[in-house]
Amino acid sequence: MAWVVWITGLPGSGKSTIAFAVKQQIPDAVLLQSDKLREFVTPDPKYTGDEREYVYKALVYTAKTVHELGHNVIIDATANWRLWRDLARKIIPHYFEVYLKCSIEVCKEREGARKDSHGAPGGIYKKGEKGAPVPGVNVPYEEPLNPELTIDTEKISPEEAAEKIVKLVQG
Repeated sequence: MAWVVWITGLPGSGKSTIAFAVKQQIPDAVLLQSDKLREFVTPDPKYTGDEREYVYKALVYTAKTVHELGHNVIIDATANWRLWRDLARKIIPHYFEVYLKCSIEVCKEREGARKDSHGAPGGIYKKGEKGAPVPGVNVPYEEPLNPELTIDTEKISPEEAAEKIVKLVQG
């Protein structure tokens, strides 16, 4: 039975690193990255509320369609509003939500130091300090209420996190 797992958390919490680690363990899974979708849909992103709405709804629709074709899907996306993740839960059977818990301080440190961003835009938190809309800085990030799995990425490695996710989806 195909499944969809949405890996969510603040920018810098480890979403992309962990999503790629899960993909390594489940190579036939389809990895959907909000940053890559955003590059295509909005090549000059402004990160407005309306723009986020379009991108995340497109992401949910794409995940649903790929799932319906019988493929496992890994979603790598902050999705700062719970309603987008709830929409996926409502319309996609075998949906799992994984919350990467990490303090904003550690996220800022990681994001500022990362070399391989897996396609994520750089300098997110610096831009947020200058007024750009950044979840956790000046745009709310609504933590999941009942995720299937919460992982404290300050306490375990990306490889350990990926193993937990693989165990969850292969249940």
